[in-house]
Amino acid sequence: MKFCMITTFFGPHSFGGDAAYVDRLCQALCRRGHAVHVFYCVDAFNAVRGEHPLRAYTPTPGLHLHPLESGYGTLSPLATQATGRPFFKSSALREVLDADDLDVIHFHNISLVGGPGVLGLGANKSAVRIMTAHEHWLICPMHLLWKYDRKACDSASCLRCSIAGKRPPQAWRYTGAIPRAMSNLDALLFPSAHALQEHRSRGADRWAPLVHLPYFLPDDWSGGIEDEEPSPTERPYLAAAGRLVAMKGFQRLIPLMKHLPEADLRIAGTGPFEAKLKKLAEGLPNVRFEGLLGGRGLASLFRGARAVVVPSLFPETFGYVVLEAFATATPVIVHEGGGAIRETGVESGGGLGYRTDSELLTAMRRMVHDEDLRAETASRGFSQRIGPWSETEHVHRYFELIAELRESRRAGVRTRTDGAHSHVAVGDLKRSVSSRFESADQEAL
Repeated sequence: MKFCMITTFFGPHSFGGDAAYVDRLCQALCRRGHAVHVFYCVDAFNAVRGEHPLRAYTPTPGLHLHPLESGYGTLSPLATQATGRPFFKSSALREVLDADDLDVIHFHNISLVGGPGVLGLGANKSAVRIMTAHEHWLICPMHLLWKYDRKACDSASCLRCSIAGKRPPQAWRYTGAIPRAMSNLDALLFPSAHALQEHRSRGADRWAPLVHLPYFLPDDWSGGIEDEEPSPTERPYLAAAGRLVAMKGFQRLIPLMKHLPEADLRIAGTGPFEAKLKKLAEGLPNVRFEGLLGGRGLASLFRGARAVVVPSLFPETFGYVVLEAFATATPVIVHEGGGAIRETGVESGGGLGYRTDSELLTAMRRMVHDEDLRAETASRGFSQRIGPWSETEHVHRYFELIAELRESRRAGVRTRTDGAHSHVAVGDLKRSVSSRFESADQEAL
């Protein structure tokens, strides 16, 4: 089969997160003999990268990269941000989406590569069209349901929040552009039930069928390190990782280490908040910054940790760090206000949750000193990694979904009439697709 992936960031021009999932999915498909073409926006990456380094990246055989550079630099993503259309990238995208040999078109983070306008682009209407909502961009102009850069969104103040966040206003959000664009999709996918529900509560189930399909890690991501004894260290340590930005909550974690002098905290990652975090850690010899680590380096860091702390303050849509910790047979400690990370980190049985700083400190002490608790949670987390969150299970469900959507088309369950859904058709498709996947999730848990 021939797949086309469209996303804003990818490969060397990426920050992790959704780009990591797209990369892992592409490689999994290529390993199974499929051809995958990825279109992404270099202009957008350069516009927001700051000091973030380019990633070393070598595509796997069968993976074809198509970096989009308009010649207009930052003006290109700004035009898309303001209009909700591909604008300077429309010709290049229309050309590939016109191709009649595509089997599946999978949209990912499209915010700066084409906005909602890209979803209806192209003459090829026979390919299955799906989109994964890696962030909350469809329902939040700031992408993260993180209000005024200081708290989780508790009410709609989108215009004021965008201005406070120094984002250009998006008038197209009030024109019905997103519902119209969504009508071109066969399904809208979510990595967590929490993210799906956030969208459903805002009416997304009227746009397209909603499907829960969790993230995964490649079978060899950890290099088998989970079967090895951790490298000995002089002192026990807790690990944390992620882009160093305020919403990730590291500033709530670091000061607590003065109350845990018997253990270290080792933080992997880089980002615009790094200098402030290092300033906060001054005078705390048990806090170390590891810099940006690759997959093997991160796996090694996590394997030796007593637990991986995920202090996110905003509503995560999955929390890849949780899965990466589980892959090394290491439990997690997660902030229960962090959206889906309660679902992935606590309800999975692979870790402890907390809401207050006091509860976080208690959880860290327990993981450092209670070997039975650590072993039990580590085992439960690892079972998720080799079961419902494994590459084999994910790819199986991915192809099962594609087959179901094709069958629904042939059976006339879903129709396209003037770009709009038939409400009866969408209802039927949601029952035949979403309920099957929700049942599979419940069985896995």
